[in-house]
Amino acid sequence: MKQLFPHSLLITLAACVFVGCGNSSTAPESTGATETTTPASTSTVLLTSEPAGAKEVIDARKTAQNDEEVVLVGRIGGSENPWVDNRAVFSIVDNSLKACSDIPGDGCEKPWDYCCETDKLPTATALIKVVDDKGTLINEDARKLLNLKELQTVVVKGKAQRDDTGNLTVFANGIFVRN
Repeated sequence: MKQLFPHSLLITLAACVFVGCGNSSTAPESTGATETTTPASTSTVLLTSEPAGAKEVIDARKTAQNDEEVVLVGRIGGSENPWVDNRAVFSIVDNSLKACSDIPGDGCEKPWDYCCETDKLPTATALIKVVDDKGTLINEDARKLLNLKELQTVVVKGKAQRDDTGNLTVFANGIFVRN
């Protein structure tokens, strides 16, 4: 009898969790109104025309100085997960590198990880942190905020920041998505 109570409790808790999960998975994730609502910060960050003078990532990594205004172009990727959850942060890769999907016959399931070019990635990626008009990092997932996807080509403008190992971060206040 003493062992029956803990087992009954576990079964009850498991049933509650299962039922709870079942209810949440059948609920709609969002309404149409929510999906069409654009966060206010998007209007200031998402550009309608491409900024001139974009440099490729590799070139920008060689020449950009701290706090310099830069414009660079690249494709979203560089790892299995190029995103930072719940932040407007992602990585881009120089356009000279080939994603696995650019190689005929390659069946890579996550071609944006550039697994065929891993030796070149350390010098061909940049981290993009999207900031608002006050320079504050936007705490919203870039995929939702800007409707971005892996392997999209983006042109970003903002301030460069270098670390001691030469990595390049751009605090982007403008993003243009190429079609």
